[in-house]
Amino acid sequence: MTDVYLEVGSKRVFACALDWPGWCRAGKTAEDALEHLTDYAPRYMPVAVHAGVRFAPSVAGSLKVVERVRGSATTDFGAPGAVSKADTARLTPAAAARAVRLLEASWSVFDTIMRAAPASLHKGPRGGGRDRDTMIEHVLEAEAMYARKLGVRIAPPTYEDDAAVAEERNTIAAVLRSARAGAPLAGGGWPPRYATRRIAWHVLDHAWECEDRS
Repeated sequence: MTDVYLEVGSKRVFACALDWPGWCRAGKTAEDALEHLTDYAPRYMPVAVHAGVRFAPSVAGSLKVVERVRGSATTDFGAPGAVSKADTARLTPAAAARAVRLLEASWSVFDTIMRAAPASLHKGPRGGGRDRDTMIEHVLEAEAMYARKLGVRIAPPTYEDDAAVAEERNTIAAVLRSARAGAPLAGGGWPPRYATRRIAWHVLDHAWECEDRS
């Protein structure tokens, strides 16, 4: 079985796989969210393959809702913003390393998609949306802010500076790889399990958006 939690807002519900950072989709109802999560399993597969973690077809066919958490304005805005009880569990070295491998694979998938995408993307469903380069900049800037939730400060790199981008990612990965406690790593910050999932979700959400709008 694949353990999933539901984050239930007033307008939107997220279904997130606890052990697969980044595999998290939303819908208007819990049923919609679970259906979308299943639909996106083939798109998540390259992440698992790149990380060297087996992701069998049965993973998407055996979803088990183990927890429901109350959402917020963040949920309804379109981001998974609630910490589940499972996120407060301690991490073993193996669990932390596995989670970081999947996060690093998410970055690799993102980079591959962005390199193949045109600079100008089709407009989104409501006639808007970022083009490729501004989308990359947005993700990098967001990750610099997310790093503060882990107790580290990073200057947002420009997307053309490969060394600075690698430094930002390596800093985040190192903190998460060494995490063991389930508590936030900084005052007012995020537990490492949630942080890994949130960062990977943001990376893949924009990667898949870019694919859809290319």
